[in-house]
Amino acid sequence: MIEPGHPELSIGKQCSVLSISRSSFYYTPKGESEMNLTLMRQIDEQFLETPFFGVRQMTWHLKNEGHPVNEKRIRRLMRLMGLMPVYQKPNTSRPAKGHKIWPYLLKGLRVERPNQVWASD
Repeated sequence: MIEPGHPELSIGKQCSVLSISRSSFYYTPKGESEMNLTLMRQIDEQFLETPFFGVRQMTWHLKNEGHPVNEKRIRRLMRLMGLMPVYQKPNTSRPAKGHKIWPYLLKGLRVERPNQVWASD
């Protein structure tokens, strides 16, 4: 998009035409450090064993392994890796919309002897 050797338009003019800052043209991303890559590998290995570990439990696990980490760093790395823990969502006992509610067929029936009522799933 931007040609550094353009004879008529400078880089600054080309950036202003494209509505981007000149510093973003010169910026090159650094990537992750070796320590973060090591942590990400260990987070991934532990997450495969315990997919219910969230940020707090993962931080606790890595601290027990001897890594000086905090929750903020682990939260950023897990978000970067796209990891979400598996946990029970709220209101799981509510029925879904449109779900048919079957009548209770034994209502009012008095069960007085064995094998009077049978049930199967």
